[in-house]
Amino acid sequence: MKKVSLRELVADKIIFAVLIAVYYWTWARNDWKGYYTTIQIVVATFTFYYFISRGIRLKKYKQETPDEMAEANLRRCDAICLKISVAVLIAVSFLCAAGRFALTTEVIGYCLVGMLVLLAVVRTIIFCVMDKKGL
Repeated sequence: MKKVSLRELVADKIIFAVLIAVYYWTWARNDWKGYYTTIQIVVATFTFYYFISRGIRLKKYKQETPDEMAEANLRRCDAICLKISVAVLIAVSFLCAAGRFALTTEVIGYCLVGMLVLLAVVRTIIFCVMDKKGL
């Protein structure tokens, strides 16, 4: 049985963020094409199997001996990402205040969803670097 690493679980959050972005796209678009239904069905099916797979891997990880150094690195990485997210949210809020007539709620939503995807990628990169160097 293959061990499940914390690095794998952290990188898995990128897929979760992309799924949220795709769901937002399916709800926020203004037009309708015939193939959008197919995209929604494929994404829903993938999401179902993704959560089943993630649950199985998370259960395996909880049964293993925890890597305390990796978990400490993850906490430090989360603290860094919290500071990044605060900075991005402040930037988005000032952008919304400055362009309140030009920016729609759809654009603001895309900014927020983009921030989620960006944070998932940045969190994974920072964690992998910290974990590899043993900081």
